[in-house]
Amino acid sequence: MMSMGWARGLGGGLLCWCLGVALQLQQAALWPVAVYGAVLALALVAAWRLRLTQLTRPSEHRHRPTVFWVIVSLLWFSVAFAVTGWHAWSRVSSMAPALEGQDLDVVGVVQAMPQKQDLGWRFRFRIEQAWQVDATGVSRALRVNADVPAQVYLGWYGQEGTHDSGWNLSPLPEPVKAGERWRLRVRLKAPHGHMNPRGFDHEMWLWEQGIRATGYVRNRPKDPPPLRIASTLSHPIEGWRQTVRDRLLTQLSTPGGDSDAAKRAGVLAALVVGDQAAIDRSDWDVFRATGVAHLMSISGLHVTMFAWLASVAVGWGWRRAALWGFDGAMRWPAVHVGAVSGLLLATFYALFSGWGLPAQRTLLMLLVVVVLRLSARQWHGALVWLMACAAVLVWDPWALLQPGFWLSFVAVGVLMASDLKGDQTAGFAPPRNLSDAPFWGSGARPLSWSHHWGAAPVVRWLVLFVQSVGALLREQATVTLALAPLTLLFFAQVSLVGLLANVLAIPWVTLVVTPLAMLGLLWPLAWDWASWALRPLSDLLGWMSAWPLASVSRATPPWGLVVVAMLGALGLVLRMPLSWKVMCLPLLWPVLFWSPPRPGHGQFELLAADVGQGNAVLVRTAQHSLLYDAGPRYSAESDAGHRVLVPLLAQMGERLDVLMLSHRDSDHTGGAAAVLAMQEQAQLWSSLEDEHPLHRLRTGWTRCQAGQSWVWDGVHFQVLHPPAPELAPPSRKPNEVSCVLRITAPEGSALLAGDIESPQELALVRAGLSPVDLLLAPHHGSKTSSSLPFLQALAPKMALVQAGYRNRFGHPAAEVVGRYQAQGIPLVETTRCGAATWRSHAPTLVHCERVERQRYWHLVLQP
Repeated sequence: MMSMGWARGLGGGLLCWCLGVALQLQQAALWPVAVYGAVLALALVAAWRLRLTQLTRPSEHRHRPTVFWVIVSLLWFSVAFAVTGWHAWSRVSSMAPALEGQDLDVVGVVQAMPQKQDLGWRFRFRIEQAWQVDATGVSRALRVNADVPAQVYLGWYGQEGTHDSGWNLSPLPEPVKAGERWRLRVRLKAPHGHMNPRGFDHEMWLWEQGIRATGYVRNRPKDPPPLRIASTLSHPIEGWRQTVRDRLLTQLSTPGGDSDAAKRAGVLAALVVGDQAAIDRSDWDVFRATGVAHLMSISGLHVTMFAWLASVAVGWGWRRAALWGFDGAMRWPAVHVGAVSGLLLATFYALFSGWGLPAQRTLLMLLVVVVLRLSARQWHGALVWLMACAAVLVWDPWALLQPGFWLSFVAVGVLMASDLKGDQTAGFAPPRNLSDAPFWGSGARPLSWSHHWGAAPVVRWLVLFVQSVGALLREQATVTLALAPLTLLFFAQVSLVGLLANVLAIPWVTLVVTPLAMLGLLWPLAWDWASWALRPLSDLLGWMSAWPLASVSRATPPWGLVVVAMLGALGLVLRMPLSWKVMCLPLLWPVLFWSPPRPGHGQFELLAADVGQGNAVLVRTAQHSLLYDAGPRYSAESDAGHRVLVPLLAQMGERLDVLMLSHRDSDHTGGAAAVLAMQEQAQLWSSLEDEHPLHRLRTGWTRCQAGQSWVWDGVHFQVLHPPAPELAPPSRKPNEVSCVLRITAPEGSALLAGDIESPQELALVRAGLSPVDLLLAPHHGSKTSSSLPFLQALAPKMALVQAGYRNRFGHPAAEVVGRYQAQGIPLVETTRCGAATWRSHAPTLVHCERVERQRYWHLVLQP
């Protein structure tokens, strides 16, 4: 048996390793690789000297144990910091700025299962050869991993016809399969994602995946057509995954068939091959509202169940092999062979399902337990838990920044600490007292009901069922309560029906739906059965999600309050005296009722969200909120509303009073439907035509026109443009009727100009414009706007430009930037700033989200 002192030392070291990784992830820029090497070398030398001192002068260690453990902790911390820095340097591969947005011919292999979109494909691509193509068609060879990175993420889109803004779209692309080698003409750019408060860090996700450029396939008539060169044997598992997914979706979702069947097919594809993109967005909303989203993809529970079933089957076969004269069955215990086989088969299952973080975490924990038992050692559960944490962070340090890491490990840690597993007898969890069970079921006790009820089968199974349901209820209640603060932190909502929904869904999905879905790999008819089995659960969850208060949304609390609430939740679920549990209840109060600070009376705040090529500005006063424009539509499946604004408003706890859409262009109205669906109380103001589809979402909408004004909390709002319809000249362009909003407070003022152009600017100047402190640059800094008389009349102290990184319009135009600079007006661009926050009581300051959250994986743009 292993020394417990050594184990305690290892536990402290593993904890320090995790802390060292966490500190390195806070670096805004990487140190030189030699510095990390020096830190690692010094730490190893110090460890060697410490060990030598411990062997030659053991009395010093015994007399000063505190100093010894402090030094050991610092060594673990330093090694983790240095190793993570080296790991980061191994992923540094930048794209030459001069090649961004240029036509490139590339040859490479599709690395992973492509994601099917309504209008095309998105896929990982490994470049093997690359050439730059100039305007005359002459090619120049490029160096892979020097001029262009090898790992890129490509989109291949197309649509027959013409886009509503007037540009032609290319034909629909042909299917792409993992392992195929293609020659493509592409345009690439460095990774650049939206940076919003509490928002998803797309650049970090690309860094974690090893992707150092994104782009799209050029498929215009004058471009060479994409050429499929050959099918290769590389990435066979990904190719198999894609084949299985396509067969499943084809079998269950026939064109023109039942739309609900197609949705269920997407859920089954996620359960079988880990393709979460196949799940419909409306289904994700239901799963989140009912708290079962963790079940609808490959989770640790699925991997554990697969490992247990494989272990039982192999162990049974190994024992029977002894009866058939196989000598190996007498040399190696069946339980050992079953455990190892279960682990190996579960590893293959995790690879086949996409190698997600929950699967990695589960496999590492199973690996630690199996190795310990095979070597006749037994560690405390907390040590196994820490070992799995550290192992995941060695493999993928950036997993520490993912919600899934915290939710997975906290859930497992709480269950281990609360010792509910030990009370569990059988039923839905793998048996822990059977010889066929793997070694990760240690510590279980004999089933007590067998001594009391003997062989009475009906009573025995009834007691077994009641015990199983009770164990499941206790476990789920423990996890739900313990994870509630983290759920608020990451998703700004807590499901109140999650306990009931999980009690019903966990056994059904784990024991019925998933096994049938996996059986479909061998017998495709089982997929139809899995779809039928999933149907009643889908209907039930949809019904539960529509209950009043099915889920409660709250503003995202700060980390400090979450830590306090976690302590309170742990106190409630751990085995502690009742008086202590009562004392833990007040610790939950701050996180449940926290709200972000708002401007004072007579003040207002502007948050220019980072939505790419489009406008979306949140205006907040002491008690009211207005959203000016709703950002662009990115594709048929995605828009700024679902991707940016709805999560942002939810995490800020905002209830909009007004959504004002300046005009009809899709880069201003793309996310409006999603925002209106979420903010049912919000009024709609717009300059859109009467028959526009968005007006059907708010029958009592208001047309914005010059002369309208109101006051909120001491702040004056005034619409300056467009004129009333009877006074307006005939217009053919949506830009000409953009709503222009002026906001004035005692200490500062702002003008939101939409997409007005020079003629409308001059009309406003003639009507009389007083200076403002902040200007939202008209038309994203287009050449047709920001005229000199307009800027001179407003004389803003600062101007904001909301535009996309390397957008195809060239916004903001160089001559317009020069015009602002000539007038001494600082220009803040969301491509460099991210989301920009400006406050009326500090009119010369702007807070840039990209600057405040800068990490070494973020793109730094040169001025």
